[in-house]
Amino acid sequence: MVIMDTITDIEPALVSDSGDTNLLRLMAWLSPSFPVGAFSYSHGLEYAVEAGRVTDREALLDWSSEILCRGSGRVDAALFRASYDATTTRDEDLIGWALERGDTMRSTRELGVEAEGQGRAFMDAVISPWPSPAFDWLRAQAALLARPVVYPIAVGVAAAAHNIPIRMALTAYLHAFAANLVSAGLRLVPLGQSDGQRAISELEPIIQRAVATAMVRPHADIGSSSLLVDWASASHETQYTRLFRS
Repeated sequence: MVIMDTITDIEPALVSDSGDTNLLRLMAWLSPSFPVGAFSYSHGLEYAVEAGRVTDREALLDWSSEILCRGSGRVDAALFRASYDATTTRDEDLIGWALERGDTMRSTRELGVEAEGQGRAFMDAVISPWPSPAFDWLRAQAALLARPVVYPIAVGVAAAAHNIPIRMALTAYLHAFAANLVSAGLRLVPLGQSDGQRAISELEPIIQRAVATAMVRPHADIGSSSLLVDWASASHETQYTRLFRS
């Protein structure tokens, strides 16, 4: 009989390095199973489908790309980077700047609920298993300014607090954002799993471009221009039958 080695029998040199740890944490934090309620938000997509704006995979790809490059994805990337930079240097002015803009730069009420709800849930879920003084610092700064901690700021601070490289962390964040849009599209259009995986694959270069541009933009260059997405989100607030909160 072959008895498997226990973890205590493994040589320390064979145990995962810091790169593996970074990957494991990002996979945990941005997994669909992490309790932030991402599955309950469509980011206005539900109304876009109702209005006939998104009817197939190509339209879903266009809609998701618009959000990532010119909508909330662009704003989230800026907030993520600012909060990450602020955490690494304990820059209270910069984290205050990010908190204020995270609170105000949501074009509809539902998009604000989405960003705040997920940010609050992420902080509650991450603090105990992966503790860091940076979380206390962030909450103190948010309380001082009477501002919520929105989702990209919460994840950005967590990544910085645990020394996860920013480009890796931001790529994972935007990929999770895109994957949630596609998941909502599968249920709403509806589309098959094969279409969903093709959409995820086709979004890869778009996510990479979004990350690359976010890494070189000045912090002050923040904003969005996805007016149709904003219209859909605002219209969703009075949509008669709804599956999603946004």
